[in-house]
Amino acid sequence: MANTNVAFGLKPIGLHGGAPATQGQTAYYISGTASAIYQGSPVKVETTGGTIQVASTAADGEQLLGAFAGCEYVDATTGEKKFSNYWPGSGSANTSYDIIGYVYDNPAQKFLCVADGGMTNKATARANIFKTVDFDNGDAGSTTTGLSTGVVDISTANATDPSLPLMIVGIQEDVDNQDYAAAGIAMIVKINNHVLLGNDSDATIA
Repeated sequence: MANTNVAFGLKPIGLHGGAPATQGQTAYYISGTASAIYQGSPVKVETTGGTIQVASTAADGEQLLGAFAGCEYVDATTGEKKFSNYWPGSGSANTSYDIIGYVYDNPAQKFLCVADGGMTNKATARANIFKTVDFDNGDAGSTTTGLSTGVVDISTANATDPSLPLMIVGIQEDVDNQDYAAAGIAMIVKINNHVLLGNDSDATIA
């Protein structure tokens, strides 16, 4: 049976070390001119403005802060406070007021992210555990659902490249998604180059 998973970006599932599944979020500023950021999108910091922005499509070589959870801002048209699971982008907010974005930023956070291609079988999939990988479509999403369409670019899985943004740390066991030869297997990942664990000389920030 074909896998039922569709792309949803980075979905938090708990912390390393058996911590409870409850995830913490931290509030950060978003620039009024920032590009769209979808729920589940990887975000990075902008050191010149003290704000966050969506990471590049693959996020290769970038230090990441975490995954976007949602935001609040004053709507530019209605003047009303708005809470949204995604940031629509430049022109959406009245910039006389702060635009606040919430990020799952714990360096120990684990996420689900589906693979964009097949891995032959379960044994081959398991061989990718502890390898690093790129995103694909990390900066894209749906304005209907507000969700990211980011996926694990499984073809980039690499045992020797520490610059890649994610590390695979497991595979979700799911009766509805067991076709390892097809796209849609949910990989358990962590952020590999986390900005809160490094310094600005480790990788590109913004």
